[in-house]
Amino acid sequence: MLALQDVSEIQKKMEEAPDSSYEIGVVIGTYLPFLVLLVVAYLFYYYSKKKGTDSLN
Repeated sequence: MLALQDVSEIQKKMEEAPDSSYEIGVVIGTYLPFLVLLVVAYLFYYYSKKKGTDSLN
């Protein structure tokens, strides 16, 4: 339910945008936190996997 509200807010911001650069900023601001979270999760996975294989040898 919360995701649906966010989508409607984003669409409303896009419709009221003064120009296309504002739309680009909204898209970047929407997806950037998720991308950062994915990168951090991958780094944790990579380092924990590397540490786990080093301790076995």
